[in-house]
Amino acid sequence: MSTARKAVIYALLVAGSLILLFPVWWMGAVSLETGDRARRAAADAAGFALWPADPQWQNYPTALGRMGTRPWQGWSEALARGHGFLDALANTVLITALSTLGQVLSSALVGYAFARLRFRGRGPLFVFMLATMMLPAQVTMIPLFILFRSLGWIDTPLPLVVPAFFGNAFYIFMFRQFFAQIPEALVEAARIDGCGLLRIWWELMLPLCRPVIALTAVFTFMFCWNDFLGPLIYLHSEEQYTLAIALNAFRNQFGGVSDVHLLMAASLVTMLPCVVLFFVAQKQLIGGLQLGAVKG
Repeated sequence: MSTARKAVIYALLVAGSLILLFPVWWMGAVSLETGDRARRAAADAAGFALWPADPQWQNYPTALGRMGTRPWQGWSEALARGHGFLDALANTVLITALSTLGQVLSSALVGYAFARLRFRGRGPLFVFMLATMMLPAQVTMIPLFILFRSLGWIDTPLPLVVPAFFGNAFYIFMFRQFFAQIPEALVEAARIDGCGLLRIWWELMLPLCRPVIALTAVFTFMFCWNDFLGPLIYLHSEEQYTLAIALNAFRNQFGGVSDVHLLMAASLVTMLPCVVLFFVAQKQLIGGLQLGAVKG
């Protein structure tokens, strides 16, 4: 590849990166503005400054204190109380951690069964499971709400956590494809050593499929951490709010955003764990994404 061609490619990559990173930079700059300047920047691009002349760092503790209160309530009480953000953070961490754990274990177990166990109806059952991927979530929303209401799970984390322990068709498919590529000789050697089905899955299969586990864990974490619709439907009390619902506190009673700078500050803090997780698991994540592109 010639030097000129490399220069053009790198220039395009840098330009694309700047375009993608500009919204994040805009959020950071607006989060440090005063209320009036932030509203002007949101209404007119000409009022936006690449960096505020007088950064308002106190916007961040103010924004975190504002989270968790209802839009039509005053937020001075929230600042005095001080635990709205911490409550929402604890709820989000609990739901996300349990959902991620349940999704990885259940999807890996079902994928292992489809890949290694021989039972009647395995093929049609696998096709039926894949067909559920074409079913929109809106179709099952009302039946699931009625089911969870009959179980008395409304306003609890259970409707957001328990379904993750029953697997996901897409993740099950990925685990099944990976397990099917593992040589049968390894499984036979484990059987000779006296390992049962569950021990083979736990001690042999799972350590070999770390890229798939990383991919499933990262995608599930990001979905659960940023999920707004699920908590909006099932969580009604302030004590059960997640971070996504707590951000709704910046909406006023007419549906608009009253304090843009505080919303941007709270949004940056909320999205930070997803960014850190991506950089930590980047190697494993890219390896999982390449599984379907490399023929084994």
